[in-house]
Amino acid sequence: MPTSAAGLEFQTLTPARWGDLETLFGPRGACGGCWCMSWLLTRKAFVEQKGEGNRRAFRALVESGAEPGVLAYADGKPVAWCAVGPRERYVRLERSRTLARIDDKPVWSIVCFFVAKAVRRSGISVALIKAAAEFAAACGAAIIEAYPMEPYAASMPAAFAWTGTVSAFRRAGFVEVARRSRTRPIMRPALSP
Repeated sequence: MPTSAAGLEFQTLTPARWGDLETLFGPRGACGGCWCMSWLLTRKAFVEQKGEGNRRAFRALVESGAEPGVLAYADGKPVAWCAVGPRERYVRLERSRTLARIDDKPVWSIVCFFVAKAVRRSGISVALIKAAAEFAAACGAAIIEAYPMEPYAASMPAAFAWTGTVSAFRRAGFVEVARRSRTRPIMRPALSP
């Protein structure tokens, strides 16, 4: 799925690219040992295997051939990550009251971002959202959803923006379709993929 935008190249995460993800995430697994497993497990299971257990579990998912998201590259180096996949894959999302399904249609969900500190606030998130939506559409997704944060302060720490920001999704062509929380809307593209 190589596509490019604004000097970036996008590739799906495959076993051959696992080393690139490890380079991007670093020894802490992006954020405190998450390894992009937060949505994939119950809260209890996530906490129990935080760190190395999450790394092994995420690697096993990648090794299974699932392609759980998209990596962004600049000058051949991994600089950002976006997790996207069928909504039913994400256990915690399916159990959420705030982010409960709004209809019974099959949905693909954009659930997580990690952008290297050196390139944050440069527009990469918008390009990455578009690449993730293109990947989902290529996999047959008719509906793509996201659950970004609506900042509650003028400046939000990057760690709180791991699901993306409302403003980035708006710039990528998404609109709000439901909101059960002051800070967490459900968004879908204004136009079908």
